[in-house]
Order: sequence, then C-alpha cells, then structure tokens
Amino acid sequence: MKGIAVAACMVFTAGLSMAATEQDRLRDSTDVLHEIMGTPDKGIPHDLLDKAQCVAVIPSVKKGAFIVGAEYGRGFLVCRAAGGGWKAPAAIQMEGGSFGFQIGGSSTDVVALIMNPRGVQKLESDKVTLGADASVAAGPVGRTATAETDLQMSAEILSWSRTQGVFAGIALNGASLRPDTKGNEELYGTKMGTREVLDSHERIPAGAEPLIAELDRYSMHKEGHEAERSMEHDRDHDH
Repeated sequence: MKGIAVAACMVFTAGLSMAATEQDRLRDSTDVLHEIMGTPDKGIPHDLLDKAQCVAVIPSVKKGAFIVGAEYGRGFLVCRAAGGGWKAPAAIQMEGGSFGFQIGGSSTDVVALIMNPRGVQKLESDKVTLGADASVAAGPVGRTATAETDLQMSAEILSWSRTQGVFAGIALNGASLRPDTKGNEELYGTKMGTREVLDSHERIPAGAEPLIAELDRYSMHKEGHEAERSMEHDRDHDH
C-alpha cells in the first residue's frame, strides 16, 4: 500500500511539472502578485515588502488525492540586488506543509517574504524546511505592519496563502523549499541551484520582466502614497 501511495505521488508531481512552462508560471506569478497587492486593505503591507530581502511566489500549489495527501507547487524566488533593484528570478519548488486549503479548494497561491540575510542564506541551500531550518510566521494583512507581533518581527520568513479568493497570513510550518533545477535550465539554458542563479548575475529573462516590474511598482508604492497624501493636503489647504 505504501508503495502504491509513493508511486501515485510521483505520478502526481510529474504531471504537475509537465502542466505548464516556466513562462506560464511567470505569468501566473505576476498575476497573483498584482491581484493580491491591488487591494491595499487586504494585501501584503507595503512597508514589509520594502524591507524584504526576497519575495517568493508559488502560484497554484496543488493538493493531490486524499489517499496521497501530496501538496506540491513550483514558482520563483526574486531577491534584491546590492543597488536595491531586483535580481533575475530563481525557480523553486515547494512540497508538503499545510497550505490552508478550504473545503472544495483544489489549489492555493502562496507568497512569502524573506526578511533578513539569514533567511536568504537558508533558501540558497539544497532544501529548507520552514519552521525547522528557518523560522516562519503568518504575515499580517493590510496597509501597514503596525500590528506586527514579536514573532513576526523576529521571523526569517513571513508567509500568506490565497484560496478561492480568500487571502490570509499562514505559517507554513513543515513545508519545504528547494531549487527547481529543471525550471532554471528552461530559463537560463543550464541546470542551476538557487545560490547559483542569485550569484550568477544572470540577465532577467524577457518573460520575467512583468514580474520584476510588478515588484518595482509596489516597492515604490510607499513613496508614491506619501506624495499623493501631500498633494491632497495641499489641495485641502488651498480650499
């Protein structure tokens, strides 16, 4: 019976890996980030995004048949360059853990912020288990992170999930992240791990440019929002 479950899990994950190309996943990742950040009162606080060292987006994490219990997804890790911009994305895969599937839900989107250099170093390894190898906490939702708890302040990774339109912070304890070498090969022409991609100064692929633009848009949102409020104040003062 155990052998059947393992075989079924292998078929399940293999089917997912063939279901989409990296270009498809890049588009899906961009859409997920755009839709989540497009609702400021219900999205990721912009000040947290400004502080993050890296952003991981794993669209459509799938849940397998109940006899297997497999959960599996592929997405991307985008980290900041020394100058403050964003590096080329590294393909990653997520397995296991609890992704907060609701009744009737067959997939969920996962977004995580890596908040400090320690978290980045751990994600550069061959495999990191959240909650064991790296501390993880459910991220807050809303315009600002003023309601952060001590756990959120000290966590290396903050994470959120969206299932059937419901977006909420969730601590992905037990989930593992590892490099997607096949995905990196499709993007860059050679199999590379996460550290290799981040250290290689690879040029951002054309298919990843919308995702980078989306990150730039919301990383700069804080300054834009302050400027907008200043203009509104000036108009009120004139009246």
